[in-house]
Amino acid sequence: MKLISAFFVILFSMQAIATEYAESKVEMQLQQITQDIYYVEGIPGVATDNEGFISNAGFIITGEGVVVFDALGTPSLAKKLIGLIKSVTEQPIKRVIVSHYHADHIYGLQVFKEEGARIYAADGSLDYLNSDVAVERLEERRFSLDPWVNDQTQLIFPDEIINKSATFPLGKKTFTINLQGKAHSDGDLAMLVEPDLVLFSGDIIFRSRIPFIGSGDTKHWLETLQKLETSGLKALVPGHGPATFEPSERISLTREYLAFMREVMREGVNELMSFDEIYSEADWSKFEHLPAFEAGNRINAYQVFLSMEQELLDQ
Repeated sequence: MKLISAFFVILFSMQAIATEYAESKVEMQLQQITQDIYYVEGIPGVATDNEGFISNAGFIITGEGVVVFDALGTPSLAKKLIGLIKSVTEQPIKRVIVSHYHADHIYGLQVFKEEGARIYAADGSLDYLNSDVAVERLEERRFSLDPWVNDQTQLIFPDEIINKSATFPLGKKTFTINLQGKAHSDGDLAMLVEPDLVLFSGDIIFRSRIPFIGSGDTKHWLETLQKLETSGLKALVPGHGPATFEPSERISLTREYLAFMREVMREGVNELMSFDEIYSEADWSKFEHLPAFEAGNRINAYQVFLSMEQELLDQ
């Protein structure tokens, strides 16, 4: 009996150690969208600013549990978010819907798994998880975001893969998961909550900063934005930047940026200009005042330049 008791004491101690995270000092405030829907807003900036709190996450109280959209960029941030969730409801966290597998949205997933939540992600997320890029990114963040990302931080695989748009009810809410395909990432999801008519867009929409393009398919991304139906929505929560209660009027930044970038690079590639020539001659004045422009715009432009060269070859 003593051996059994000692075993459980050791097991409990190991679990306690495993779930200990460095305290986050950043300011994180709940912002209420409707009676049952909240989100937290990261500051506009590059990945390692503000202890990694640069992206948004939200949650919905259904009456039968909580559904969370995105998990933030460190376990410490996720722990803080869970504390905020528990400050407004005693309902258990049932599901986490991951908009896409980029570091600033996923490193908090392990904390939600510890809470018993099931993780849902788009078809395409496994491409990222099984890539060298995912491993290298985590190693880099263990250095640049230490101690909030460290050797205990893990890549968490989804419990369920979403390979087509689908609807599910939970409590008083109905959730429609819209599969956007390869746009901003290898697989993007957006989530509509009814009857509230609130859309969580993930990073197919950025506000208050330039988008991060990375390996995104800007052609499909732009087509997705052009088809995105926002009329009738009461609110939209983007992946970065403040929520808006005028969705149809406020999603233009990402669309305009992508369209401008593609047009500039297409014209230059067609004229057989070098990347440096195209970039130096482009008029960036409409976007250069935005956060993350200095850090990210040239990188974005080069990625689009390469993709436009490939599109020209594929014609």
